[in-house]
Amino acid sequence: MEVVPSLNSGEQAVPAHVAIIMDGNGRWAAKRSLQRLRGHEQGAEAVREALKGCDELGIRYLTLFAFSSENWSRPVEEVNHLMGLFRFFFRKEIKALCDAGIKVKFIGNISKLPEDVQGLIEEIKDLTKDNSKLILTIALSYGSQSEIAGAMRVLGAKIKSGELSPEDIDETLISRHLETADLPDPDLLIRTSGEKRLSNFLLWQCAYTEFVFLDVLWPDFRKEDLQAAVREFGSRQRRYGAL
Repeated sequence: MEVVPSLNSGEQAVPAHVAIIMDGNGRWAAKRSLQRLRGHEQGAEAVREALKGCDELGIRYLTLFAFSSENWSRPVEEVNHLMGLFRFFFRKEIKALCDAGIKVKFIGNISKLPEDVQGLIEEIKDLTKDNSKLILTIALSYGSQSEIAGAMRVLGAKIKSGELSPEDIDETLISRHLETADLPDPDLLIRTSGEKRLSNFLLWQCAYTEFVFLDVLWPDFRKEDLQAAVREFGSRQRRYGAL
């Protein structure tokens, strides 16, 4: 795990790593008597706004919760539409992401996604691998409990083979076996729509993350909302359990 200090913009503390639970697409559509699918479509514009905000603030890492492992239980029509939206977004935005110097990473059980979506993911990763202005991590088919269980299985196998002993296992070693091993832990986690829970997202990594819950529904999220959350972050004292 890379440790990156929070940045400063003038007198404003700016988090190095922001994670966002993009919630409220369905409610946004329902308020307008539209199908839920329209909310997901409009949510793509909010992603662009988040990227703009990160660029203006100098945030180096952005992690977006796009599709959880539990989302597979949603109606087939909605899941298929979401897969189509991922295809559209990845194809349409790949050049803009490259030109903006954004490196794109993915976490989650990607093998469950349609093969053509997996192919697009590999293409995006390859085309942006040398970029470094912003590291955008997209959580697709992701569940934190499954991620932690997978790390435990790997460590257990290493103990069984004699490569490790139980005494070798500590917090740092566990972090190195998570999918986010090359990322700093989030400084700030934002959840939109007014809900106040993690929903199986980055449970280990958010041990000392600051949370900001916004009432705005994700499709209405704009860079000004990110700026407001960062201001709230900057007003807090992070003690990490100390006085």
